[in-house]
Amino acid sequence: MASVNDLISDFLEYCEIEKNHSDLTIRNYDHYLRRFLEFAEQGKSRDLKPEQINAELVRKYRLYLNRLNTEMGGNLARITQNYHIIALRAFLKYLAKRDIKSLAAEKVELGDIQRKQIEFLEISEIDELLKAPEKYPSKKDAITLRDSAILETLFSTGLRISELTGLNRDQINLERGEFNVRGKGGKDRVVFLSDSASKKIKSYLGKRTDNAKPLFIHFSGIQDGLDDGEYMRLTPRSIQRIVAKYAKLVGITKRVTPHMLRHSFATDLLINGADIRSVQAMLGHSSITTTQIYTHITNTRLREVHKKFHSK
Repeated sequence: MASVNDLISDFLEYCEIEKNHSDLTIRNYDHYLRRFLEFAEQGKSRDLKPEQINAELVRKYRLYLNRLNTEMGGNLARITQNYHIIALRAFLKYLAKRDIKSLAAEKVELGDIQRKQIEFLEISEIDELLKAPEKYPSKKDAITLRDSAILETLFSTGLRISELTGLNRDQINLERGEFNVRGKGGKDRVVFLSDSASKKIKSYLGKRTDNAKPLFIHFSGIQDGLDDGEYMRLTPRSIQRIVAKYAKLVGITKRVTPHMLRHSFATDLLINGADIRSVQAMLGHSSITTTQIYTHITNTRLREVHKKFHSK
């Protein structure tokens, strides 16, 4: 009988080849499962077998996670503890798929957590943010146009920051105002550009004199024609700084991030009557449950609208 240690390695290969999980997901699964194995083998022979994983072991492990101190001196957040359990359940499901006797994944429940309040921008704040690059222009026109195109694209498409930074010039169809993007788990979806976003990207590209492949680039140390210009691609951290800079310039006191623009995109669609399945598709959520976090927001907003405008 193979040990849990060997089976974890098999499981991670399965996640890579069969499930097409991202590198980050696989690294996280590896980290969480190795932590479980290290705990389970404490004071025992270092050769845990899958049939030795039982409800009592998992109970003690959850207690261990709840009391575990982080490098910052606090305890693991509840949601982080759940990530550990999610990884363990995925591993147990894999064992069941291979008919390897162990604890049933259904017997391992996630802990209750209080969801974070979703933050988004009001439409007036969005308007101010989108106008910010023209209101506070850079010394270089290309940078002003680039930043304006970035902000418009984020709000128009609801892209994740990694999806935005990964865009290449040749995948954007400005005439049709749409393009394919590969999201989490290697899943493709179509996203749509507003007329304003298409115009901003077109103006920005009109100022580009390089042949670099990435859509959004930095302009320091450009060396035309040397290669595909991959070194010029903006990083997620650069995009975060750009968004935060303009939010601060126009006086938005919230901590504005690219992900907040994604939340704002989804909220705006739902408030204006979009059905939740369509929003799920546009966000690239694999589960409708993930998209339903926005319905609490929109229900609250609809109640406010009802109170303000009805039965005066």
